[in-house]
Amino acid sequence: MTGRALVVLPTYNEADNLSPLIQQVLAHGVDVLVVDDASPDGTGELAEGLRAKHPSRVDVLHRSRKLGLGTAYVDGFRRALAAGYDYVLEMDCDFSHDPGYLPAFLERIQQADLVLGSRYVKGGGTVNWNAFRRFISLGGSLYSRLVLGLPYRDLTGGFKCFRRQVLEQIDLDTVRSNGYAFQIELTYRAHQRGFRIEELPILFHERRVGSSKMSRAIVLEGMLRVWQFRFGRRD
Repeated sequence: MTGRALVVLPTYNEADNLSPLIQQVLAHGVDVLVVDDASPDGTGELAEGLRAKHPSRVDVLHRSRKLGLGTAYVDGFRRALAAGYDYVLEMDCDFSHDPGYLPAFLERIQQADLVLGSRYVKGGGTVNWNAFRRFISLGGSLYSRLVLGLPYRDLTGGFKCFRRQVLEQIDLDTVRSNGYAFQIELTYRAHQRGFRIEELPILFHERRVGSSKMSRAIVLEGMLRVWQFRFGRRD
């Protein structure tokens, strides 16, 4: 791989997962930016300890309160661009995204502009999900594909790798979505601008510790937002 890579890692109450995850990410030659939303369980303080231990590899962005996944990524992307990173990855902090896939992402991004970690292409899948969770996720991707006319099979996943040029050109200042909708919106904007998008098969594991942050509001936002994307509305 040529160029520097950074994982943007939004956190809220991930004290049990943070240190082991970051150690695995660093072992693959990828730097980490933790974006913590004032976690009451001490995640932010743990992140500061890791920054002190790895000052050139780990950075921390503290936010004043829980502001949402989409804005956490946007704030993280801005810092990554300002720091000069060539590749910027999204990743969950709960081990549902296996850091072992990072080399494959970085290999694939050499021939693409955006690589989507995909559960719904050959070789991908989910582990320890019930039928309802799988239905919601699959249905959300299919629904979005049909409304937006996109060819990609997994539009709602949050394990991705961007070339910096994509983030520079998709107008981060106007992104307003969170959750599923945020993931759909960024892929749609990249597709509209003609960037090369590929899917990398991954296995998605149910989180090891803590509870899922999925909610009915996140699903509903995704269903409504795709129509706004389709007709060019950004409010």
